[in-house]
Amino acid sequence: MDTFETLAERLGRVSHFLKLPLKERLAIVLAGQMHLFSPETVIFSEGEPCAGMFVLLKGHVHICKHGQEGQESIISEIDPVIMFNEVALLDGGPNPYTAIATHNCYVWQISYEAYQNLLNRYAKDQYMEVALGLLRIMSSRYRQLLDSYADLSFLTVPSRVAKLIYELSAQGQAPINRLENSINEMAAHIASSPEAISRSLNVLKCQGIITSTRTTIIVLEPDELAKLAQAGSKNLFVYGHKR
Repeated sequence: MDTFETLAERLGRVSHFLKLPLKERLAIVLAGQMHLFSPETVIFSEGEPCAGMFVLLKGHVHICKHGQEGQESIISEIDPVIMFNEVALLDGGPNPYTAIATHNCYVWQISYEAYQNLLNRYAKDQYMEVALGLLRIMSSRYRQLLDSYADLSFLTVPSRVAKLIYELSAQGQAPINRLENSINEMAAHIASSPEAISRSLNVLKCQGIITSTRTTIIVLEPDELAKLAQAGSKNLFVYGHKR
């Protein structure tokens, strides 16, 4: 295994740490831990509490999203030296994806709590809180992009429509103003066509899950709508009735 000094030198290859003196990089290294992962080992799983940030020093890792039925989509393959899961570290939220070691992997990891301690230690001016606020906003948007990617990969168009209606209606509790949410706008939200939106809305209406007029959509069965929003590749929409 590398010494802490060697690890601090290697950390300097990561763009975010290039300008930090070796002494400060060493302090950062000492705040984290080293781990070895064998091939096909899950380093951390999507949706679980924040596992912290990792730096891959040796090996190869697949970054994956999983659908409701366990379908796997590899969204990135990473090689040394690079950080990953930095979004969870910034906002303290759950891991936004799953990381799987495909070779013997040597990684450095720092927890959310240790990272916060480092921030407090190195916060040198009044602009730090503003910068951190911007990073949290960026993290939120990145999570939204990952969620959109997963929806496009794993959900059918009818399921994406159901999810959109569920969200626009505040989980089925509020009417949707169609003048403010046109068919074209809804189609743009889920990367579909206006015709597909209209067909899906008609199906939901025939199934008694929603009622709609030219100006308003009202959700009648929020629980059923929520189930359809998570249907994955199973198309539960059958014209005229529920399966």
